[in-house]
Amino acid sequence: MKHAVLSLSGGLDSTSLLIHLLANDYEVVAMSFDYNQKHSVELERAKENILYLKEQGYEVKHRVVDLTSAFAGIHSALTSNDIEVPEGHYEQANMKATVVENRNAIFSSIIFGQALSLSKQINEDVKICLGLHAGDHEIYPDCRQEFRDAIEHAFKIGNWGSERVEYYTPFLFGNKTTILEETLINCEKLNLDFDTVLRNTNTSYNPDEFGRSSGKSGADIERIEAFLNIGRKDPVEYVDSWEVVSQNAREILAK
Repeated sequence: MKHAVLSLSGGLDSTSLLIHLLANDYEVVAMSFDYNQKHSVELERAKENILYLKEQGYEVKHRVVDLTSAFAGIHSALTSNDIEVPEGHYEQANMKATVVENRNAIFSSIIFGQALSLSKQINEDVKICLGLHAGDHEIYPDCRQEFRDAIEHAFKIGNWGSERVEYYTPFLFGNKTTILEETLINCEKLNLDFDTVLRNTNTSYNPDEFGRSSGKSGADIERIEAFLNIGRKDPVEYVDSWEVVSQNAREILAK
């Protein structure tokens, strides 16, 4: 049995990575983080998928870490009520308002510590896993390979026994389309319902009070594009119909 500690936001990417790990025979500890994000519905979706997986015979240890006080002073469109979440194409410069400073460094530090402790307890190698992918490289510096390599180096020189822990980021050079294509295959391999797994995710940075995706944030547009590319309707619930949100996405992507 292989071992992994995963940063599970409850979004499409990290959920797909969880399915990837299960399909590749990993025993997974999934860690989700409450950091005052406006789209905290993602944490509920993560719990729903953990429950669904358990019902299907896949046991995943899941912990939700409260980082609300640690992130209280960080100013971002994702955490601050006085900054609106920008809408439009996911590579527009205004999407930088959604950057949460040092977020992946903080998350990585926590899961590295957990993985290192686990590796010592079981005397085996452990992977730390994040759903980083190329679609995020333009706006989010902490999703790039150079960041991952630099912080992994820092962790290794700062900890005894760290040779037993390493990053595993299989989506790093793919995008949401390639992630969905693989997830379709992995769900079939695991006898899981693809639509149920993806319905239990949230990608929208500005869902409504009922948890319905807006279909308008940059993250929404990127997700809709991926579903259009694989020729499937997104099973997640949107404020508007799939026909409306997909047409809006097509128009934005065509500009």
